[in-house]
Amino acid sequence: MPRQRDIFVLGLDEANLPTLNAVPGAETYRFHPLLSIGELQEGEVSVADLMSRARAILDAHDGPVDAIVGYWDFPVSTLVPMLGQEYGTRTTSLESVVKCEHKYWSRLEQQKAIDEYPNFGRVDLDSDDPRPPDGVSFPMWLKPALAYSSELAYGVSDMTEFREAVETIRKGIGRVGRPFEAVLDLLELPEEMAGVGGQVCLAEETMKGLQVAVEGYVKDGEVTVYGVLDSINYPNSPCFLRHQYPSTLPPSVIRRLHEVSKRTMRQIGMDSATFSIEYFYDPQADTISLLEINPRHSQSHAELFEYVDGVPNHHRMISLALGLDPASPSGQGPYRMAAKWYYRWFGEGTVHQVPTPSELAAIERRIPGVRIDVVPAEGQKLSSTSQQDSYSYEIAHIFTGADDEEGLRSKFDQCVAALGLTFDETSPGGRDQKTK
Repeated sequence: MPRQRDIFVLGLDEANLPTLNAVPGAETYRFHPLLSIGELQEGEVSVADLMSRARAILDAHDGPVDAIVGYWDFPVSTLVPMLGQEYGTRTTSLESVVKCEHKYWSRLEQQKAIDEYPNFGRVDLDSDDPRPPDGVSFPMWLKPALAYSSELAYGVSDMTEFREAVETIRKGIGRVGRPFEAVLDLLELPEEMAGVGGQVCLAEETMKGLQVAVEGYVKDGEVTVYGVLDSINYPNSPCFLRHQYPSTLPPSVIRRLHEVSKRTMRQIGMDSATFSIEYFYDPQADTISLLEINPRHSQSHAELFEYVDGVPNHHRMISLALGLDPASPSGQGPYRMAAKWYYRWFGEGTVHQVPTPSELAAIERRIPGVRIDVVPAEGQKLSSTSQQDSYSYEIAHIFTGADDEEGLRSKFDQCVAALGLTFDETSPGGRDQKTK
């Protein structure tokens, strides 16, 4: 039997451990936690401090460091190549990661390779009278160059909403922007990025249509797309209701998404790494618009690929980090379709009657093909939960596998009912929105 490989996972969490252990060859891997989610994403992070803490863990390890991986956004995405360079593990370059993470730099790179992006520009946060950039019309989205989980991202339709969003972004942009600037300082930036920094606000014209995600990887310079997923929002809301795999878009549109993704990632210069790109497809105009590039695969989709293909997408990340072939068959799982559902609460509240781990396990046994992760703890105020978007609170993530959409929806509804969560202190108008 080959020796076990020691793989260090930045932000290793209980929710992803089962899918990591389900990848092919997992019996030959030892997964080691490298910093916690709290250390990595709560409060204002210090990249230098995180690097120091990570080095202490890696240096104390008795044995080789075979791989350093991660499936979260900044700072995890940037720590992977920074630590990889120091410890000789296989990763993409830091520059290629930052070209994806920095939304403004990413748009500049996209301009060089594709036409499928919205009008965009920078907003002067230091101005006494901030204005939308030239060529960008309402409705638009304002967002920092870097943020967690759509934090501080606002859709605005007029100058009143624009100014309110700018004021909110001004107050919060430094939490992630300041540590991001420490990473930018490590790079030799092109002239077009001179003086931009990490605390920049971007304005982009609102894209419309169906939202989709494309997952792939780059190995030895060759870009491979292995999955396209539909992202479906709650009615009249910008918040995700579910991600669904595989996509139901026509094959001709999926081929175009493959091609645009390949051109984009070649321009970015990524290698030995996974990626996930979000798009909008407008079926009326038959147009594609790129929303954002993530320099990592989506851990949110791991169970979906396992349900449908038989192999979690973590397999590609691990294989690339170890220099192995990341390819795997499709359609070998127990279900034809799978979805990750977001059970949300659209208002403030305190959560009660949160099931225990054993009670959750009982629900999962009773309803085959589901997995449930509850986000808040018993008695927790929703506004105190971390990594939430600007419009709602995530209550639970519910993964379902079935042979059709009706089966996916039925299992989600059964899970919501079985959870039996209750809320109090809800603000006026706040309510949970279920599927229609």
